[in-house]
Amino acid sequence: MKTGYLVCDAMTQRPISVEHDASIVECSRLMEKNHVSSLIVKKANRLAGLLTEKDIVRKVVSKGIEPGKIIAADIMEKKFPTIRPEKDISEAIMIMRDKNVRHLPVMNRKTMVGFLTGKDILKLQPHLFEILADKIELREWERKAGLNE
Repeated sequence: MKTGYLVCDAMTQRPISVEHDASIVECSRLMEKNHVSSLIVKKANRLAGLLTEKDIVRKVVSKGIEPGKIIAADIMEKKFPTIRPEKDISEAIMIMRDKNVRHLPVMNRKTMVGFLTGKDILKLQPHLFEILADKIELREWERKAGLNE
């Protein structure tokens, strides 16, 4: 289902980033200040990982770990799907749906050129977001029914 919209049409060109050694407290404050739910984690000015609110809650807060003692590199996701800027936005939606992610670094070879989120897609074409919403609803129904345990 080609849309005619490219990833580069919707992506954020200057995503909020943090150094790999930033404390989780610093990261949380940066997320709050910029009204974002994820950060790009960099090391030596290169993409090293992704850090999301979900990571902070599941890997730090829920375990009772002091956030000031943990750095981004300790809990960031190091393996994640990416997409190229010239791909159709429908391909990004399918990756997000199939991999159960809400964020995709946009890569031109080994260089990050942008960041694509569900919000970016929603801003571009609200009806495209329905594909992601349907997958979330199905996953929630399966969880409640105990089908994916």
